[in-house]
Amino acid sequence: MNKTPNIKNYFFVSLLTTLTGCSNGQDLKTNQTNQTMKPKINKTEEEWKKQLTPEQYHILREKGTERPFSSKFEEHWDGGIYSCVACGNELFKSDSKFDAHCGWPSFYEALDKTKIIEKPDNTIGMRRTEITCANCGGHLGHVFDDGPKPTGLRYCVNGTSLEFKKVEQKK
Repeated sequence: MNKTPNIKNYFFVSLLTTLTGCSNGQDLKTNQTNQTMKPKINKTEEEWKKQLTPEQYHILREKGTERPFSSKFEEHWDGGIYSCVACGNELFKSDSKFDAHCGWPSFYEALDKTKIIEKPDNTIGMRRTEITCANCGGHLGHVFDDGPKPTGLRYCVNGTSLEFKKVEQKK
């Protein structure tokens, strides 16, 4: 019996896992202190609409999702920091980014757990953990427990919710 994984099957399972939020059947333990935190930036929806592009507004404020493999950050491997496009809150370092083959930028850890709020998301019959920016409350994506070591987490993030600042390496 051939034990080599079929890449097409792996891709399909990875995509299905991402879309449905199913992983190995275990629920993530959400950070209870993060759940009670309130965003520091409070703007009206009209203010957000003026600041953000229609796509950014849909994802960050209406909890939308970009099409898989459409993000400019999906295959982006420069060294630097990924921040919230709405408020500049630094969220992920590039050295925690990995290729999850799921169609969205993925990270195995947040730059600082206090910069992201985790909340249960049971929309459309799915059980997932939503991640939002702790500074402005913008929807970033979801976190799953099927990521690589050392954390075992996969922060699956809409690239539209991110901006990138390149960090020059010292010589």
